[in-house]
Amino acid sequence: MVNGMNRQAPRALPVTFRPRNLRIVAYGLAALIMATMVFLAVIMPPNWGIQDRISLILVGALIGGGLRFLARPRLELTEHRVTVVNVIRTHVLVWPEIIDARMPVGEPWPSIDLADGSTLAVMGIQSNDGELARAYLEEFRHHLRERGEAAEPSRG
Repeated sequence: MVNGMNRQAPRALPVTFRPRNLRIVAYGLAALIMATMVFLAVIMPPNWGIQDRISLILVGALIGGGLRFLARPRLELTEHRVTVVNVIRTHVLVWPEIIDARMPVGEPWPSIDLADGSTLAVMGIQSNDGELARAYLEEFRHHLRERGEAAEPSRG
């Protein structure tokens, strides 16, 4: 048991990890902004034309679309590849390209070490999700051990 929660066996692939808190905030804020803009468009004085009111609603839609980018991150695992979708870029990797995944205390999201020596942020797992983030990271590591790069040969 971890913090009163039973540790579950990893799910079968394909699996997708998405940050919970980030999506709640982004979509909630987008809905609030859209509702506010529609409300303002309705209550504006009569000297506001239809174009002004539509423009106000379009501004709300643009802001909502921008907030959609914040809710975009995810980590998709399949038998043959790992897709890391961050706010702007998407990276498609094969399992052997990934050496390790780590999320030091205080970091907002994990990073993965790649075989070419670089690292890649994985915004699909957010540390502010607490136990859920730790469970996602552990499940990702489990799949990585099963499908990742072959173990180093023992030195004898």
